[in-house]
Amino acid sequence: MNNFLLYLRYISVSFKSQMQYKVSFWLQVLGQFLGTVIEFLGIWALFTRFNSIGTWTLAEIALFYGTINISFACADALGRGFDSFTKIIKNGDFDRLLLRPRTTVLQLLGMEFTLKRIGRFSQGLVVMGWSLSTLHIPFTVKTLWLLGSSFIGSVALFVGIVIIQATLTFWTIESLEIMNILTYGGVETAQYPLSIYGKWFQRFFTFLIPFGCVSYFPLVAVLEKERAFLIPLWFCYVSPLAGILFLIVSLKLWKLGERYYCSTGS
Repeated sequence: MNNFLLYLRYISVSFKSQMQYKVSFWLQVLGQFLGTVIEFLGIWALFTRFNSIGTWTLAEIALFYGTINISFACADALGRGFDSFTKIIKNGDFDRLLLRPRTTVLQLLGMEFTLKRIGRFSQGLVVMGWSLSTLHIPFTVKTLWLLGSSFIGSVALFVGIVIIQATLTFWTIESLEIMNILTYGGVETAQYPLSIYGKWFQRFFTFLIPFGCVSYFPLVAVLEKERAFLIPLWFCYVSPLAGILFLIVSLKLWKLGERYYCSTGS
């Protein structure tokens, strides 16, 4: 069995285990959905009071909000094994993964596909659909490419951040909570256009952690506002590749971390 088919088998087993208690599962999905609905109501209340943030309207902000939330929901579902890696290290279970004739990355990605993230994904999809409808943005090849590449790049970026967080655990044992600044903090940041932040903040989330590349630039092109911010249109089409490059770098760091793993002695 090749790696792809094995991963699908992992996902199938994960689905079956999570659906053993259907009522619990659907309540968790509902909780995820309502939690993010309340979050967006906070943004709506902000615009009800101030009408706009700079030149940005509620419908435009909703496009950023919806896109980044569906991306994070998918990444969070995919990377659950890396997110809970500190328990695997502390229990000595990583030794068992190393003995198996498959890569540890594949095994951790297949450890759990968190279905309850469907709640956040659905809410983000509804918000994004409302935004596109309100702004009368047609589904052209250009729009589909920009939205699709932004989604793929964002998922890759979030998974890469979680992998780096897990990699640091090889040395720290305990997961570093500061990394949540880049995951959940990154979600909060990318829900709004990068242009509303300070210059140093924009540079950090463009060149070091490329949220601007995977979310801001392609969505600015979808909204046809790239000229207003002096952004080359061609760059908006290719900028989401930064998320994939970030994931590749994080996987290289993971391999480096594996080399220094010394077990727990348990």
